[in-house]
Amino acid sequence: MKLTRRMFGAAMGLAMAATVALPAAAQNAASVIETIQKEGVIRIGLALFVPWSMRDKNGELIGYELDVGRQLAKDMGVEAEFVPTAWDGIIPSLIGGKFDVIISGMSVTAQRNLTVNFTEPYAYSGLAILANTKMTAGMKLEDLNSPDVTFTGRRGATPSVVIAKVFPKAKLLQFDEDGAAAQEVLNGNAHATMAAQPTPNREAGRHPDVLSVPFDTLYDPRGEAFALRKGDTDALNFFNNWIAQQWRSGWLKERHNYWFAGEEWADQVAQ
Repeated sequence: MKLTRRMFGAAMGLAMAATVALPAAAQNAASVIETIQKEGVIRIGLALFVPWSMRDKNGELIGYELDVGRQLAKDMGVEAEFVPTAWDGIIPSLIGGKFDVIISGMSVTAQRNLTVNFTEPYAYSGLAILANTKMTAGMKLEDLNSPDVTFTGRRGATPSVVIAKVFPKAKLLQFDEDGAAAQEVLNGNAHATMAAQPTPNREAGRHPDVLSVPFDTLYDPRGEAFALRKGDTDALNFFNNWIAQQWRSGWLKERHNYWFAGEEWADQVAQ
């Protein structure tokens, strides 16, 4: 009986030690923040789509993401290195260590959250339908859910997912870039596409004789957030606090309005 009690006591002691040791080990895990500070650079993964991130006439990266990333780097006292990446490979590249964080207009979804951690939103938007006016003349919203209707979208992006869900009977052509998807609608090769506002309104304004935003419905309204590798509580805490501070100061709102509410920047990029 004494032996049994001793064995039980020893087992309990080991279990308690393990319980205490696990959080300590987790706390001692290196954060990407430490790596960024040590190397003096934050590597930011992004995919190119207007006006989040794009190249100007000289080939330099500009856009909302670039402003956010550069200000973040400045506040951290490091340099910003941007790593343009195809959208469908951006999360695997983050997990593989090709960059430290994704800042690329990525909306928060439960499916993505299974693979990466998300910060609080640094931007908010909703998706609207951009249509070829002639091809969709007289159509009601429900009429778009037909095998005779063709949508376009960026491969792997939220609009393509929403289109497939809301209009499952329609054809969906997918492209690597938003610009290519919109161009197909402009060329009359597809009835409609879907994008975050204000992009649809802006494109309709540029091509009023061909394109329009025929419905007021906004799909999948949600926030866009930084994405980072799982388990890094220090980085998540830092990024969340930085985002909250920029919302309070009004800086994020001012930058978002500059890139999304107007087109003062339009002459910097090739049309």
